[in-house]
Amino acid sequence: MKTPYKNIYKVLKLNRFIVLVVVVCGLLSSTFSIWMTFTTNKRALNSAFAINTDGSIIPLKLVTQKENFQVEALSHIDLFHKYFYNIDASNYERNLKKALWLGNSSVDNLYRQKKADGVYNRLLQYSLVQKVLSIDSQIEEQNGNFIFRTVTVFEINRGSIIDTYELVSTGNLIIVDRNFPNNPHGLLITNYFENTLKKLNDEN
Repeated sequence: MKTPYKNIYKVLKLNRFIVLVVVVCGLLSSTFSIWMTFTTNKRALNSAFAINTDGSIIPLKLVTQKENFQVEALSHIDLFHKYFYNIDASNYERNLKKALWLGNSSVDNLYRQKKADGVYNRLLQYSLVQKVLSIDSQIEEQNGNFIFRTVTVFEINRGSIIDTYELVSTGNLIIVDRNFPNNPHGLLITNYFENTLKKLNDEN
């Protein structure tokens, strides 16, 4: 008895199905391998470490974040002091408005106190020019709080007389949402206080 031939279409259909399964399995295997390689590499990069000055190990990602924060914090403090103290009769309103965006109510209260004391009226009356010469800030982290101390040297030009002053101020920094261009660094000065003000000319 002769063996009946199989239907050629069924054979081709089966072969096509087998090839399709092999191709799909190959693609899935390749995709999984690529994903595993990418994940392992990313994990290795995020797990890089640096050695602290006391010998302790710090994640490199954390080091980078702290360095970036230090730069932005110093820039924020510098910008505030320039706006708040670098003023004259023509720009004081504009500069003070910008400065108030960089601090909380402690800055606003100081501004109102200076205004009540007639500081800005004298600026207008005598056409005074108050110019910042240097700003030197130090930032310290204490229990999750960022505390700064700034020494600002500025001069007041009274026409024929120029007096130079050194102001020491302190405050805290907190992180807030960025608000460009009003608050580009996403930081806010709190507990701002003018500690000491001395006239440098008297030392000469």
